[in-house]
Amino acid sequence: MPAGQAEQRSGSARPVRIGVSACLLGQEVRYDGGHKRASFVADVLPRYVELIPLCPEVAIGLGVPREPIRLEGAPEAPRAVGVSNRQLDVTDRLQDYGREVAAALGDISGYIFKSKSPSCGLENVRLHTADGGAIAAGTGLYAAEIVRAMPLLPVVEESRLEDPEDRENFMERVFAYHRWQELLRQGPTAERLASFHAAHKMILLAHSREYLTQLGRLVAAAGRQPLAEQVRVYGELLMQALAQPATRQRHADALYHLMGYLKDQLDQADKAELVELIENYRTGLVPRIAPIVLLRHHFRRHPQPYVEQQLYLAEPQVF
Repeated sequence: MPAGQAEQRSGSARPVRIGVSACLLGQEVRYDGGHKRASFVADVLPRYVELIPLCPEVAIGLGVPREPIRLEGAPEAPRAVGVSNRQLDVTDRLQDYGREVAAALGDISGYIFKSKSPSCGLENVRLHTADGGAIAAGTGLYAAEIVRAMPLLPVVEESRLEDPEDRENFMERVFAYHRWQELLRQGPTAERLASFHAAHKMILLAHSREYLTQLGRLVAAAGRQPLAEQVRVYGELLMQALAQPATRQRHADALYHLMGYLKDQLDQADKAELVELIENYRTGLVPRIAPIVLLRHHFRRHPQPYVEQQLYLAEPQVF
């Protein structure tokens, strides 16, 4: 199902936009004049989202090709300096540009960064210490500013997207955050917050029962605290919940929960077929789309009002 259809289910007509390191799309912006094209990012994602390519090092005026830079100093306050030209220090420029981008692209719903980059890496970037050693403990200066300015934004390095489950988890966070942004644009009300929560219950179940319960209590307590504070806390807890990996076992639990709404409609053969597919998914034999397609089929024949509002079955499976 195209992303647009899933977004229409949640009342959003705006495209899902994701920032991305330009080199991952094959743009020759690396210090050596090359690129780091990632096939999933460049070939698959454009079917579902709008990608916003950015290269901070080029944007701040460094050429192609250019003097490579590296991180030096303490982990809490590294500097970005030239590898050969020790006079080159672009720390302030990278940080300033990160703040500019965060302010200009407040509507993006995710960001894919180039791993190990002194400007874009999220974690384990090589950091050169004062004693001449190096440790994998740094964060790219540009990426750090984006994360600092947009703490709820789903972010990931391209290397993480090589794993199908990590890929699925990231995209689920992106689509949910996009819907949350749309709710904020429309103007939150207690009713809209309750509808949003109801539509995401199965998604949340696949990530964390504890967070699902906590968020449900927050929604149920509407009116006991100012709405603005309730919305702020809900948004933070929502993204924390979705940051918990949705494992195959947790997804299987959600699928069985949905199957329970068909217990009086399906015969023994249909139930056995559905159980077999869910178990095959749980054990890694088939992708999650297999039991989802079968559930969609049964719910078209046997509509259930509660299930119809769930985005779990409608959300696109990004392969």
